[in-house]
Amino acid sequence: MSSWRSLLLRIGDKCPEYSNSTDHKEHIETCFGVVRRELEHSANDILHFLLQCAEQLPHKIPLYGTLVGLLNLEDEEFVWKVLEKIRTNFQDSLDSGNCDSIRILMRFLTAMMCSKVLQPASLVVLFETLLSSAATTVDEEKGNPSWQARGDFYVTCILSSLPWGGSELVEQVPEEIERIMVGVEAYLSIRRHNSDTGLSFFGDDDLSEKGLTEKDFLEDLWERIQGLCSNEWKLDSVPRPHLSFEAQLVAGKSHEFGPINAPEQPEPLLQLSGVIYGKQKHIAELKYPQRIRRLNIFPANKTEDMQPIDRFIVEEYLLDVLLFLNGCRKECASYMVGLPVTSRYEYLMAETIFSQLLLLPQPPFKPMYYTLVIMDLCKALPGAFPAVVAGAVRALFERIADLDMECRTRLILWFSHHLSNFQFIWPWEEWDHVLGLPKWAPQRVFVQEVLEREIRLSYWDKVKQSIENAPALEELLPPKGVPNFKYSTEDGQERSEQHALSAELSNKVKGRATAKDIISWVEESLYPHHGWEVTLSVVVQTLLDIGSKSFTHLITVLERYGQVIARICHDHDKQFMLIAEISSYWKNNTQMTAIAIDRMMGYRLLSNLAIIKWVFSPTSIEQFHTSDRPWEILRNAISKTYNRICDLRKEISSLKNSAVLAEDVAAKAKAELDAAESKLTLVDGEPVLGENPAKMKRLKSNAEKTKEEEVSVRDSLEAKEALLARALEENEALFLSLYKNFSNVLMERLPEASKIETLHDLKSTQADEMAVDPDESSEMDMDNDNGRPKKSQSNGDKSSNIYSIGEKEQWCLSTLGYVKAFSRQYASEIWPLIEKLDAEVLTENAHPLFLKAVYDGLCRQVIKL
Repeated sequence: MSSWRSLLLRIGDKCPEYSNSTDHKEHIETCFGVVRRELEHSANDILHFLLQCAEQLPHKIPLYGTLVGLLNLEDEEFVWKVLEKIRTNFQDSLDSGNCDSIRILMRFLTAMMCSKVLQPASLVVLFETLLSSAATTVDEEKGNPSWQARGDFYVTCILSSLPWGGSELVEQVPEEIERIMVGVEAYLSIRRHNSDTGLSFFGDDDLSEKGLTEKDFLEDLWERIQGLCSNEWKLDSVPRPHLSFEAQLVAGKSHEFGPINAPEQPEPLLQLSGVIYGKQKHIAELKYPQRIRRLNIFPANKTEDMQPIDRFIVEEYLLDVLLFLNGCRKECASYMVGLPVTSRYEYLMAETIFSQLLLLPQPPFKPMYYTLVIMDLCKALPGAFPAVVAGAVRALFERIADLDMECRTRLILWFSHHLSNFQFIWPWEEWDHVLGLPKWAPQRVFVQEVLEREIRLSYWDKVKQSIENAPALEELLPPKGVPNFKYSTEDGQERSEQHALSAELSNKVKGRATAKDIISWVEESLYPHHGWEVTLSVVVQTLLDIGSKSFTHLITVLERYGQVIARICHDHDKQFMLIAEISSYWKNNTQMTAIAIDRMMGYRLLSNLAIIKWVFSPTSIEQFHTSDRPWEILRNAISKTYNRICDLRKEISSLKNSAVLAEDVAAKAKAELDAAESKLTLVDGEPVLGENPAKMKRLKSNAEKTKEEEVSVRDSLEAKEALLARALEENEALFLSLYKNFSNVLMERLPEASKIETLHDLKSTQADEMAVDPDESSEMDMDNDNGRPKKSQSNGDKSSNIYSIGEKEQWCLSTLGYVKAFSRQYASEIWPLIEKLDAEVLTENAHPLFLKAVYDGLCRQVIKL
């Protein structure tokens, strides 16, 4: 007989525990029989495991709800304990803002109401508590509308519970549920529409041009729930196993649910706009993020068999599996293909996964996780899913010009990695038309970057072989990544005096000379006779060449001789030249350029300001729209600065806890010593120990030791806080420099503000009668099940090779896209600096399109252009 744990875990699955049956009624009866017998001995274990299963396999909640309903007929006290435990967990989750737990527990309570375990009125009271809190939050007089994200989340939880029990609520408490629906409608009438353009996958200028506004997530969900209500609460995607046991369940006692207290309201705002509003809105949205933003890749007819509410429920199932099985990729894929849904959902599954992979400002998990899940789904559904994924790639490729720059980067990284796991097989001949496009066309750049990333994951000749069906694409492959060593003596190159100096330095390194010895040689023999530029070139080129065999060789060289580089490159200007030398040496290998610069920044040989100066140098600026090279280096520099601050904050938090603990221990040791010393007695005017001398000595030693430990921890804390203060100063200088540079280069290249007001105007600057009809540019209809596109976009029609956007305009579009991406990704670091940025960079003199990009990235109230 299978254990009760195994039966609870596998309920509803086609598995050996249930003789590979798929009959839910049979599963519930079998599980109930075993669990009922075990209740006497393992009630507490069953309670905790049952809740754990319901919370982490929420697509099975109707089954667990029915099981609890049957247990309620046998052991009311056990079920009351289940409800009490849920109430405690729910209150804790509300207080801590654990969104996933709040949402899932509400769904579980709704399922138990269907099984007569919970009184419907208790569920309505819970809904009203959250609805009242939400309405108060967005009230401009009593609440704080900047925290609308919390109110929206509460209302979303209420609405998303209704598909699991709406028909029962309408049947049993029709007036109360009608009151809830009226309350939701009232909330929607006073909240602000969410128009966070900075978080959309695609540019939405066309919508705004036409005066259209897309429904935000809550408005859309409300519309779907209204449709479900009109359809008498009938839907296909939520199992209703309790109906098979209705005659039994009706005899059970329905319990009340104890009171729940909504968290305290945030402090009211004196002003509804401005910096304070923006900062609080940002904090609220971090704490209560929107769970999904729909990415409609495929035409509607691919999911037309599914009602709108069913689509929402399947999305919920998929997101829950991704969330709770994120450490078990094969289990995750298995559950994703075995959801309790009657219609096929491969296309929706692909859209949901891609929506998470590309979710802005960041995906819930590392992109690698989604890569592995997509791979496993391709293996689990070999006849269907690979073609769906290929169709998604083609559809996204067609719209790549409109795709957000951050999403574009993620798509490139995912696609190259995905192909590397499937032998780099792809019908490249479909995309060989990009060679007829200008070098700055987004489709051409996309193919070029995917091939470059593939080489990093394999090697040049292998990738060249993979494109043999489209040999012309070899033109887009980067050069073979060999070093460009200035002082190479191969191929009979003429030897100069600098060649000799490089050889001499190389011999010293091979002879294990110390950094101190080489610094002496540089300062006595090299620099005085040849000047700083030659010194820099010889030292950096030679050390890079010695470290060029592998990443490990580079690290070893930097660890041993980093001091030499630090001695000759001690300010930003010299470090700028150092980066130029690295870029020159590795001009054929973007990856090694990025790694070398990143490692040198890690060893404090390069400052982030020097890197920004190099990224915005004329040579790098010219690559902004044609290569990811400067952007990768900039991303690494900002990321390293950000990570350093995060690490210091964690260390400081840990040290603060340690300091409190050390202080308590020291105080306790001192108190014990004082108590012992108070027992001293006087004999003939001299103090005599009233306690054992050995004990006194131990107590004194312990008091001294704990005091020293306390002082040591406080010294460490003080040192870390000083490092954090310095890191925050560097961070401020970094972002001020970054935005000043962005503003300056864009002001030089963007047309006058009076001539363009939107990105749509910018795109239209170079358009002529040869451009593809813009209506065709949104064409994503597929003409077969493999998802092959009927038409190419304005990005490049295969037959005519027309690209309607000029190089200067594309440069501006790409750069503005990166401004928005950096603003969004590092919003938490930028908001504390916003007053300074407003005063120094984001002024009325800055270009309106630059300001809009920054504001969109920060989800800040957009200024009027």
